[in-house]
Amino acid sequence: MGGISWEKSKEIGCTMKENMHRAWRCHVFGDYHDLKLESVPQPLPGPGQVLVRVRALAPGFPDMLMVQGLYQLKPALPFTPCAEFAGEVVALGAEANSFAVGDAVLGSVRFGAAAEYVVADASACQALPTEYDWGLGAAFTVAFKTAYVGLVTRGHLQPNETLLVHGASGGVGLAAAQLGANLGARVIATASGAAKVNALHELGVAEVIDLTRGGFREEVKSLTGGRGVDVVFDPVGGDVFDESLRCVAPFARVLLIGFAGGRIPELKVNMALIKQLSIIGVRAGEYGRLNPEGGAEVDRALRDLMLTGRVRPHVCARLPFENLPEAFDRIAARTVVGRLILER
Repeated sequence: MGGISWEKSKEIGCTMKENMHRAWRCHVFGDYHDLKLESVPQPLPGPGQVLVRVRALAPGFPDMLMVQGLYQLKPALPFTPCAEFAGEVVALGAEANSFAVGDAVLGSVRFGAAAEYVVADASACQALPTEYDWGLGAAFTVAFKTAYVGLVTRGHLQPNETLLVHGASGGVGLAAAQLGANLGARVIATASGAAKVNALHELGVAEVIDLTRGGFREEVKSLTGGRGVDVVFDPVGGDVFDESLRCVAPFARVLLIGFAGGRIPELKVNMALIKQLSIIGVRAGEYGRLNPEGGAEVDRALRDLMLTGRVRPHVCARLPFENLPEAFDRIAARTVVGRLILER
């Protein structure tokens, strides 16, 4: 499809509905191996939206959960999964004045990115930096927005505080470790297995605890001289959350990011009382939807961090667009360090 505006398409009588494209489709919640790569009508940009030719997308753990029907959002069936993408603007909706046809952008949607074309709000996109390729662009938004909203907006992480990051080899955890260090905090990370520990060391995370050797409470206490940590960034939940409460300093903030470990933990609030803890829920996308002005401020801060090179996503593998089930296999097997990318 050529690059024409939405207004121009109406003017010349082109509906765009006749154009077809390939998209991964979920027809029933459950096994992601049942996803189908189908030919479907190309989407139309509405007011304030852009149509993007997808060059790369970054499937993540929440995308897999959504297909399985285990995520808090359950789209109407059938739907196209995946949230993050990078590509070229090919058409503009009315009032989408922040971009021009041909612009290279990165962005996110709640779902729909696992396709050759995606419609997104222009406000959810930004120009792709010249230093980034398509894959790096696709890998940026969700991980670093979650890290920023958690550590800065909600967690108020301060220089010289100690930050404990769980699941640090994952995309969100690695972003939090990187951002925490950039903010001047001391970062202690946890990961499972020598391969992930070594990978984190190679990526600049100096203090990493291998969870396959047992718990982390005593090692955290030892590393902090018995004081404990000031902020916990926890996308794992379960036993990891429980043990975290036993190695925090007074007035600590425990950031609930997700429950990748499977079990949603429960808190006896007397522990929060005794240590004067703050237990803080973090949903980065929802934060921007509930507080558009605050969300825009987060986007500006992330843009500055990206353009100055102070943070950068890590892409461990690149697969063809046709390999989405394999990508989910790797995510489910927890072998991904940073982000995995599908490219066209």
